[in-house]
Amino acid sequence: MALIQIRTEKLKSFFAVLGVIIGVMFLIVVVGVVEGMDRYIKEDFADRIYGLNTVTVRRRPSISLEMFVRGEQWREWSRRRQLDFDDFALIRDRLIVPARVGVESTSRGQIEGGNGRQVENVVLIGASPEIFRIRKLEVERGRAFSGQEAERGIPVLILGKSTAETLFENLNPIGRTVRIRGFPFRVIGVLEEQGSILGISSDNRAIAPASSPMARVVAPRGAVDEIVIQTLEPADLREALLQTEALLRIKNRLRPAEPNDFELETAEDSLGFWDRISEILFLVLPGLVGISLVVGGIVIMNIMLVSVMERTREIGVRKALGARRRDIVVQVLIESSTLSVVGAGSGVIAGIALTGLVRAVSPMNATVGPQWVSLGVFLGVTVGLAAGVYPAARAARLNPVDALRHE
Repeated sequence: MALIQIRTEKLKSFFAVLGVIIGVMFLIVVVGVVEGMDRYIKEDFADRIYGLNTVTVRRRPSISLEMFVRGEQWREWSRRRQLDFDDFALIRDRLIVPARVGVESTSRGQIEGGNGRQVENVVLIGASPEIFRIRKLEVERGRAFSGQEAERGIPVLILGKSTAETLFENLNPIGRTVRIRGFPFRVIGVLEEQGSILGISSDNRAIAPASSPMARVVAPRGAVDEIVIQTLEPADLREALLQTEALLRIKNRLRPAEPNDFELETAEDSLGFWDRISEILFLVLPGLVGISLVVGGIVIMNIMLVSVMERTREIGVRKALGARRRDIVVQVLIESSTLSVVGAGSGVIAGIALTGLVRAVSPMNATVGPQWVSLGVFLGVTVGLAAGVYPAARAARLNPVDALRHE
């Protein structure tokens, strides 16, 4: 009977369950997107930005939410000594754990090709050869620079795919000369396409040896932005962190009670900001969904009250034929629950469709787990039962004689 009622009064039924549809759809979409973002940040983003099994040494944390950092902390970070090539050599030569040790400094700037073309806002990187293996950067054309070229500071350059295409179009870039802030560099390689991270292209970049003239662009006065240690075995990561910390504390002559004047970060440490954001989202989410479902429940309750009023004579006939109060209550609750379940089902379908759309147009692997589908249906049933209690009680209290006389 409830399904027949929905089918015969489609528009009224649609508006009755609209709040439930929106609430459940919002739940499915937001949870799917947040979980997809969580996987993307912790897997793809961390792997491509930080590398696997890595410890990174920096002057200050790589990512900090300013709202959580006081001004005194920023001033303390700014007073710290900058990392340099001596730190890099110390860690590379003295680290006992089997590991690759690389150095990297970055900035942004312009690259000018010999044909007069220019590329703006290029990520300029001064690095050691180990960075190619740590960051999993594969050279599609040409080659990466060698250890001898890096040690001698030869001005050679590896371009990102989009940078090379913009500068040279259909020409072969290998062997050609480009200029960065007036310094000439010979192109020896082009990286494989990296795609984008959080909507930002990873193919507009240029990498040169850290000790080449690129150092004057990205890290003047012998400074480096970060030293990256990648252990060959995941189990050695903690030991590498402790050894690196000990080496730098001894070099910087820090007393046992003094804090570190440098930052040691693993990928998990660097992504701590995302953990805080995701926790906030999952705390706020139930409240937002609850508001939508409460509104939907109120609408269903009003519709059921109108339905009870319209069917007063029917209820009177049922009670005159022997229907008990419990029978009338069950009938009204089933009708209201059917309405909300239909709304919840529609919300689940709409949510899955929107989540699939997000997955298709973005790099996030947004998916909907079965537990969230079950929760959406459960909330639909709960809202329907709660919304139908008062109309059901009111219908059950009707006097059969008065109900039969109702026009």
